[in-house]
Amino acid sequence: MTDALATIEKPGRSFAGDLWHQFRAHPGGVAGLIVFAFIVTAVYFGPFIHTIDPNKIDIKAKNQGPSWAHPFGTDNLGHDMLAQVLAGGQISLAVGITAMLLALLLGTLVGVLSGYFKRIDGFLMRITDLFLALPLLPLLLVIIMLFRDTLRAAFGPESGIFILIVFVIGITSWMHTARIVRGDVLAVKSQEFVLAAKASGMWEYRVILKHILPNVMSSIMVSATLGIASAIITESALSFLGLGFPSDFPTWGRLLFDGANFLQINPSRVLWPGLAISLTVLSVNYIGDAIRDALDPRMMKR
Repeated sequence: MTDALATIEKPGRSFAGDLWHQFRAHPGGVAGLIVFAFIVTAVYFGPFIHTIDPNKIDIKAKNQGPSWAHPFGTDNLGHDMLAQVLAGGQISLAVGITAMLLALLLGTLVGVLSGYFKRIDGFLMRITDLFLALPLLPLLLVIIMLFRDTLRAAFGPESGIFILIVFVIGITSWMHTARIVRGDVLAVKSQEFVLAAKASGMWEYRVILKHILPNVMSSIMVSATLGIASAIITESALSFLGLGFPSDFPTWGRLLFDGANFLQINPSRVLWPGLAISLTVLSVNYIGDAIRDALDPRMMKR
């Protein structure tokens, strides 16, 4: 009897607590979260411990292997590779997160409008199909070649390229989010609580904000995690092709591009930035899988 009363009186977990409980049941997601947290911490707080300037040139120490003074070795100009990987990580993560937010905003807006308003559904989905049919890499290269010099002159070499790459990645990465959100909106808007809200005379924008968006947030969160990985890979590919940031402004992709010609002389030049990209993308993908499973109604135990 006492056990039964204790069970009845025991308060249930909140939604966040239940989500975390389900997330912890995914070993890959937990491991990915630990690795991603370590990378973010190392990238943003590591320079306070390893205080070598990433742009400091030391010709006497060029093309060295790992040592106590330079744990990741040095490049052909004597730059400390650990300092450059940490500095490059700040830019790569900033590009990935900012571009993801832009793509998420566009994808969610298109998906919600397309799924909720039937009269513009066909038009918006044809626009989405058009973007999906475009060859993205050639399109990215053309846009960067056309607007790179203009933005550099307007905002400076670093800020201009940052704005351009974030914009280019964002406007070419929103389509999958739009399709996923549209499907969820189509399912949610036929639910009774949405029909009741519309019948009560509630404004359309309030129905969307109060009833539609909260119920498609799970798909948006999963798209957000996967979007970071996609944006980092795209930025790295552009930098590897020499169309990203300038050579004195390292990113992980730029470090790979600069180290490709010295692969036989100093393999560690491409090992460390390549490992950083791989671990970041892999950990974010695992986090996205864990969030998707945790938000699956069939797995939620309330």
